[in-house]
Amino acid sequence: VDGTYMGADRKIHHASGWNNYETCSLWDTYRAAHPLYAIVDPKRAGDMVNSLVAFSKENGRLPVWNMWASETDMMIGYHAASVIAEAVLKGVPGINAGEALAECVKTANLDDYRGIGLYKRLGYVPYDVKEPTLGDDWSLSRTLEYAYDDACIAALAKHLGKKDIAKTFAKRAQNYRNVFCPGSTFMQPRDSKGNFQPNYSPDDYTSHICESNGWHYMWSVQHDIKGLETLVGKQRFADKLDSLFTYTPAANAELPLFSTGMIGQYAHGNEPSHHAAYIYNKIGQPEKAQRYVHEILTKLYNDSPAGLCGNEDCGQTSAWYVFSAMGFYPMNPTSCEYEMGTPLFDRVTLHLDNGKNFVIEAVGKTPDGYKVKDVELNGRHLKTTYITHKDLVKGGRLKFIMK
Repeated sequence: VDGTYMGADRKIHHASGWNNYETCSLWDTYRAAHPLYAIVDPKRAGDMVNSLVAFSKENGRLPVWNMWASETDMMIGYHAASVIAEAVLKGVPGINAGEALAECVKTANLDDYRGIGLYKRLGYVPYDVKEPTLGDDWSLSRTLEYAYDDACIAALAKHLGKKDIAKTFAKRAQNYRNVFCPGSTFMQPRDSKGNFQPNYSPDDYTSHICESNGWHYMWSVQHDIKGLETLVGKQRFADKLDSLFTYTPAANAELPLFSTGMIGQYAHGNEPSHHAAYIYNKIGQPEKAQRYVHEILTKLYNDSPAGLCGNEDCGQTSAWYVFSAMGFYPMNPTSCEYEMGTPLFDRVTLHLDNGKNFVIEAVGKTPDGYKVKDVELNGRHLKTTYITHKDLVKGGRLKFIMK
């Protein structure tokens, strides 16, 4: 009520001009929940960023997964960097951007914390080195998550004119390449000597991959999809993406409890797969993005008590639905772009904080129809597969013309 709150240092602090928020399931929510807040309630989105920055000052680093003024150390990455960078880049009000960048850089350079020093030195987190702060291994996933977050820090630094910081972290963001194995054509764990893990199968759920397998984490390069396509090879990349949705696990496969909502190897019940269907846009096959997004919307969600196919994870699973039902999704939040999918409703109106409205219409929509013939933004043919956040907050009309 009066702005006081218990800080991560167990002292009482006072939030002036913003409200403190706790419980950020960042490994989950950076993907769509926080991007949704930036649209529907930017004031609170700013409060959440200020809360993350305050937590970092009180605890010595940005939270991984904070709850009740505490760091749970659940999951991996420093995804507060994604939430912070996205909010600043999208013009969310009330954030001290320079201060926020400093906390991101500080956290990303903690050499004695969770393999970051190894990541900086080797260009990846090795699977055969155990550190006291490491927790679960998840070395392959950790490398890819760090690289994504580094790209977020680079984008924020570039936006603020901090060229040296931007250059450093843009280079680090390419570390995903260090765990790509040309032999298997998958992301593959490496040991401290540089050797790829032997007898590797992307089907396996191992201690080196976070709640997923190699099929899921193959695509965790949201910040550089075209670079990943070049690395893999154009045709192999397209074939592999198809296989993600068509290669069904064997009937007797021992799947972990978090592999739910399956379409082939795609697992919508857990977060690493959530952006994968939209990757089709980047390889010139938007009709497949539309097909799989529609299948997920209509078959993996319903209005029963069991209406979610996996863990809600502090709003992420629902936020995916809200975005995708409108017809677009933040495949890479800090790009400030929303990739087109297929709308579920005839008409949706977003009442924006600035008093303007953004209307999404589906012309010729049938209950089972999902194929999009054309997309218009304010009466003009959309030449890209995405709209920008700037397009959205200006208000206007996005029209899907259905086949």
